[in-house]
Order: sequence, then C-alpha cells, then structure tokens
Amino acid sequence: MNAYRKVIVVLGLALSALGASAARADEPDRSLAGDAVCTRCHDETEAKPVLSIYQTAHGVKADERTPGCQSCHGASAAHVKNPEGTSTRPPVDVDFAKGGTNTAEIIVQTCIGCHQNGQRSHWDGSEHQRSGLSCTSCHQIHTHSDPVLSKVSQPEVCFTCHSTQQAQFHRISTHPVSAGEMACSDCHNPHGSIGPHLMLKNSVNETCYTCHADRRGPFLWEHSPVSEDCTNCHTPHGSNNAPLLKARTPWLCQECHTSDHSGPMNSGANLPEGDATTINGLLPLGNQAPRSQMNGRNCLSCHALIHGSNHPAGARFSR
Repeated sequence: MNAYRKVIVVLGLALSALGASAARADEPDRSLAGDAVCTRCHDETEAKPVLSIYQTAHGVKADERTPGCQSCHGASAAHVKNPEGTSTRPPVDVDFAKGGTNTAEIIVQTCIGCHQNGQRSHWDGSEHQRSGLSCTSCHQIHTHSDPVLSKVSQPEVCFTCHSTQQAQFHRISTHPVSAGEMACSDCHNPHGSIGPHLMLKNSVNETCYTCHADRRGPFLWEHSPVSEDCTNCHTPHGSNNAPLLKARTPWLCQECHTSDHSGPMNSGANLPEGDATTINGLLPLGNQAPRSQMNGRNCLSCHALIHGSNHPAGARFSR
C-alpha cells in the first residue's frame, strides 16, 4: 500500500510539472536565455543604452516579478526571423520608440499590465491620457537613472511640455523646485487624479496643507477665500510678488474689500466717507504720499493673521 501511494504521489507531481510547463509555454521567456535572442544583436554597440536595463529594477532576474525583453516587446517572431530577408527587419510587436509603429494606447496597456495599482489607477480619463501621451513620453526604461524619477532632473522632463510653468519658476518668489528640494510630483500626480489640475490630493488646499500644515486650522475666524482655494491669492509656480501672491497688497485685498472702514484715515485726504476709491475708507497705497509707501503701510500691517485667526476681537484677523 505504501509503494502504491508513492507511485500516485510521483505521478501527481509529474502531471503538475507538465501542466505548469504547458502553462508557461504561452508566456514570454523572461530568462537570460530568452533575452539573449535580443541581446545578441542589441548589445553595447547600440546608440542608445540597451543593456543598462540590467542595472534597473526591470533587470533583476532573481525576482520572478521582473520582465524580460519578450515580456514588454512581445515574442516578435517576424523581427527575429526576418522571413522576407529584407535589409530592414520588421518592427517588434510592441515598439516603445517615439514615432514607432504602435499607438500610445498599446504602449500604456503593456506597462499597465504590471503597473496597474497605486498612483496609476486613475490613468484612464486623465489629462495626460486624453492628450495622447504614453509612458515613454516621460519615462526612460533602458537607463539606470530615469530622469523623471529624480527630484533634480524631473522638472526638465515636465518643462518639455509645460513651458509656461518653466518661465514662472524663474520669478523672484517660487517653490524650491529649481533648487532640487521639490519636484512637480510633490504636488501633482501625472498618472491621474480625482482632484483638479492632477493634484496629488483631492483638492488644492489638501495638497498645500501637506507642507503648510500651520495654515490648515481649524480657526475660530476663517477667511473665506483661504478656506476655499489657496490659488485665490497665490500663484504656486512662481510670482514677482512675495510670498507667491497674485498681486501686491493692498491691491490684492482690494479685489474683494472696497469700503467698510469708517472713512478716510489718511491726513490730507479730501474724500467723502466710504468713497469707492479707498480700501475700506483707506487710500490705496499707490495714492498715498511716498513716505507712506516707503513705510510699507498695507492691510497686513494690522490684519497679520490673514489665513485665519482665533483673536477674541472677532473676524478681523488681528495679531
């Protein structure tokens, strides 16, 4: 009986091995032997670094999750065998080169086959997807250092398309992107987002609070435009007004606040009480005497806690 059981076990293991081999027969060969079909021609003499892929996570053969050449480019039998004997071989099944034979959708689906979770789950319908971009529009696969994955070099990849933002980062007040302390992906998710402008979080404010937690509150007295959207007052990519303001104060404040103060409070001002040319009854900085301008008189001189206040005097955002 024991011998009979051993025979059954051995037969079962053999059948399992045959089944596994049959299942793997249809799968691309990710082994070094499978790669050698490609690398015997595409070697270190290539103009672009092909073999550098073995210095990346895609080339770790000890990890069964990593692909081989055929996993991404397909078996490409026509390209390998060149049955017509032409001087130029037929293209591979999946050509990732810019201007290649495959559409962006085919390239994306090849990558999404493995990279389908996390930040890439919102790719379908995203702005970059609708613009016809593919993974290789931003990523370099056959290189040990993909520029878009480094904080220092990532902005240059984004600036290839976003030239307006590149110009804004050269203004006097910016986030430290040019210094390499931040990257575009600290605020944006290029693979898609449920928030506006490909924001990393669900809203502009949530994204800003990731770093500027002191502005989050909650406050007893909240400033409506602040709690609504930080970009009501700030331009995140760069401004000629510090700190990243869309306009200098008091003109920025005057866009909403026009006449609440009890009348002109500037000596020599011959204006009726509540005149529309004043900021809450105070003359705009540009209409004041040069000495007043040099003294920096503006709304923030009194209303310093403009993002929100817990001051007992009420919603005056005082110190």
